Amino acid sequence: MFDKLSFIESRYEELSKKVSDPDVIADQETWRKLCKEQSDITPIVEKYREYKSLKEKIEEAKELLSDNLDKDFKELVEEELAESKKGIADAENALKILLLPKDPNDDKNIIVEIRGGAGGDEAALFAGDLFRMYSMYAETKRWKVDILNSNPTDIGGFKEISFSIEGQGAYSCLKFESGVHRVQRIPTTESGGRIHTSTVTVAVLPEVEEVEVEINANDLRIDVFRAGGPGGQCVNTTDSAVRVTHLPTGLVVSCQDEKSQHKNKDKAMKILRSRLYDLMQEQQHEEIAQERKSQVGTGDRSERIRTYNFPQGRVTDHRIGFTLHRLEAVLNGDLTELIDALITTRQSELLKGQD
Repeated sequence: MFDKLSFIESRYEELSKKVSDPDVIADQETWRKLCKEQSDITPIVEKYREYKSLKEKIEEAKELLSDNLDKDFKELVEEELAESKKGIADAENALKILLLPKDPNDDKNIIVEIRGGAGGDEAALFAGDLFRMYSMYAETKRWKVDILNSNPTDIGGFKEISFSIEGQGAYSCLKFESGVHRVQRIPTTESGGRIHTSTVTVAVLPEVEEVEVEINANDLRIDVFRAGGPGGQCVNTTDSAVRVTHLPTGLVVSCQDEKSQHKNKDKAMKILRSRLYDLMQEQQHEEIAQERKSQVGTGDRSERIRTYNFPQGRVTDHRIGFTLHRLEAVLNGDLTELIDALITTRQSELLKGQD
């Protein structure tokens, strides 16, 4: 591990010189790539330097303790030595985590697709609640949310909604949200006060560039039609809605939120690229036994991952057995504790896999 850390530190110093070189700065594309590489390894180098500093403090303390010291000074040195040893252990653990293989999609923007499942209108209402939850979480991170396509219901909520979230690390934070979300509550329409159980499916897909997924134009069927549902003046009076079918896979994407047919087509293609990329990744993961065994993956679409219980005011993530009794805060976008627990569990699994 330390040979690798030494190499990374040398590379960091090399990059520091390059990004300050006027010739490199003149080539903006190369300069940006080098800056990103430097940014990616900066946390590793900082932690490694902290580790080396602690090692030096330990050696200095040991040398001092070999001399004849008065009682008070000796106690002070022993206390500093104990703190440095604890710091070394913490730094080593942090370095192991920082050196774990990084998900290549972690820095990408995402496309989130939410669909009402079992429960009819109540499921649609909860789909709306989840959209609001993710939007409010994105707001706390200063990420941008853009609705790509939606199918709202008359009573509120959505039968389905697709939206993009643009921001640094969006996929790394929300990739574990894919799966079935279950809600247990008394619907506002229920006169008997009985608790109903409904489900909503969430898919979190990394947004991909055209160069990452090649789509043959001959493999597409593109239909245009008149948008339905609430949309105001122009949306319902022109053939602005677009449906794109990818013939080899049977994937279908419809977009109708924009008044422009061209904009709807662009959004549909963005969703299609991400779905195809996700399909490719899923096929690759199926070939890796360890991925199938992992407790926390990027989310099987049919797996029930979380329950939101209103009568008890709790949220439980079933994959890691983690419960919070702060339902209202979570639905208002306070997802940090849940996300941190999932990430920590995933890191622990990866560390065990390296033992």
